[in-house]
Amino acid sequence: MKNKIYEGQELKDFRELVSLYKNKYKNLVAFEFKRNPKAKEHIKITYAKFAKDIENLGANLMRLHLKRVCLVSDNRYEWFVSYLAITTAGLEVVPLDKALPDNELEDSIIRSGADGIIYSRKYSKAVENTKNKIKIDAICMDNSFFRNMIRNTMHTNNKYYRKVKIDNKKMSIMLFTSGTTNISKAVMISQYAICQDLYALSQMIDIKTTDTFLSFLPLHHTFESTTTFLFGTSCGLTVAICDGLRYILPNLSEFHVTGFVGVPLVLEIMYKKIMKTIEEQHKTKIVNFMRKIFRHAPIGVKRFIFKDIINALGGSLRILITGGAAMDKDALQAFNDFGFDVHQGYGLTETSPVIAGENSFNKRNGSVGYPLPGIEIKVADVDENGIGELIVKTPTIMNGYYKNDEATKEVVKGEWFYTGDLGYVDKDGFVFITGRKKSMIVLKNGKKIFPEELESLINKIPYVSECMVFSYENFSKKDRNMDTDLWAEIVYNKEEIKNVYPNAKIGEYKKLIFDDIKKNVNEIMPAYKHIKKIIITEEPLIKTTTQKVKRNEEMKKIKDLIETK
Repeated sequence: MKNKIYEGQELKDFRELVSLYKNKYKNLVAFEFKRNPKAKEHIKITYAKFAKDIENLGANLMRLHLKRVCLVSDNRYEWFVSYLAITTAGLEVVPLDKALPDNELEDSIIRSGADGIIYSRKYSKAVENTKNKIKIDAICMDNSFFRNMIRNTMHTNNKYYRKVKIDNKKMSIMLFTSGTTNISKAVMISQYAICQDLYALSQMIDIKTTDTFLSFLPLHHTFESTTTFLFGTSCGLTVAICDGLRYILPNLSEFHVTGFVGVPLVLEIMYKKIMKTIEEQHKTKIVNFMRKIFRHAPIGVKRFIFKDIINALGGSLRILITGGAAMDKDALQAFNDFGFDVHQGYGLTETSPVIAGENSFNKRNGSVGYPLPGIEIKVADVDENGIGELIVKTPTIMNGYYKNDEATKEVVKGEWFYTGDLGYVDKDGFVFITGRKKSMIVLKNGKKIFPEELESLINKIPYVSECMVFSYENFSKKDRNMDTDLWAEIVYNKEEIKNVYPNAKIGEYKKLIFDDIKKNVNEIMPAYKHIKKIIITEEPLIKTTTQKVKRNEEMKKIKDLIETK
């Protein structure tokens, strides 16, 4: 199948990106935000001012003779300025996870080898503790010193800044992978790799200068920083800075948001709320009927038919870009039925990040799209079902893991990067993910189980907030010859379960939940995929800041719980 793409826009480095801001987009609004969630005034920053702030800060940073600068704060204008000021000055930036506890943040700063850090006031304690351990220049973006660096610069500083030549193949960005600090790896990314990804994305998605995208995912994560920030601004759209996760819905309306980049969990929560409201209004049958009738209608027609749903999500929302995990098929179908242009994507930090995705012309429910232009994906070590490890050949590949050649050699073999994800590619080139190689469960008879498949079914139960399927060997003497048991840890919503079972007592919940799992999972799955035991809790699973479950950390908690009983 020949996939239709757009013309696209090529960039060689971030200086060319800033040049776009200064020339092509200078009079357009680059950022819109409020000083706090309750503020009525909206602050708007033009691309011309954004470019000037970048250049001023970059010139002043050069005066400090830094090489590598950490960056940590909430999503705010100063983060965007700092990121590009650092990288266009020929320095290296290390975006850090703002959700890390102080001790892990300190460890990340030290491990990065940075000699500078730009941070917001709330991280002062961690920075001060780090300064007692290593020599590092610390600049607080809430202090007058930082503000003056943005506002003022000497002619001499600017002269040196203008003369900087960017080596776009060298490491420019260091990113720590998701996970606890002691097991995370530092990924080295070049400006060339990210610019290649921006070019590929520009051929896939039609973003207009009139669009406004809401930035709410943490900016240290390459999915948000590359897709919303760098790709979005390369297209001249407005980035609206979210007031916080609980303000997403009001912000959609306040900023007239037309699109956002989000992880599946966010969209699935929105989907559940939409469907619950429809059910409460006794409109489920008519809405489902209309969805089937207009499923293949033009988007404009769908948006008119389902305008109440569109209005409930701000009234202007049009484009939804999701990645980081497979999205629930029912939720995906619903958003498309209601008139939203949903684009699933797939990638990794090590690939800068997006390597596959959908566009408005080519979609296939259940897939994460097809390889972006210039990128090749194939399947290695294919089993009898056609499933194997996805490997990719791409110009967006990392330079390697920082000070970890052994780990680099494990995943980069010749021209190919081994993703660790299992899946297949269909005859038309669409990529399907079945699970992570590390989380796959292999039974004694050789049969393979992908926890994600079972988790997606469990998560459809209305009162289930989230879950994790795992294997647990029963080591008691009498059961030593038994096969691996499949367990599920269920996080239930106590308000929702009361709606479903209003007369049940808390002590009865476990049996009721297990009965629902038997009906919704075990009855439709082969025997070897049956859930045998469950754990129920109201406590959320341990997750990264992009809402991926930390399976290893969760398993430690579960084993302690089981083995102490």
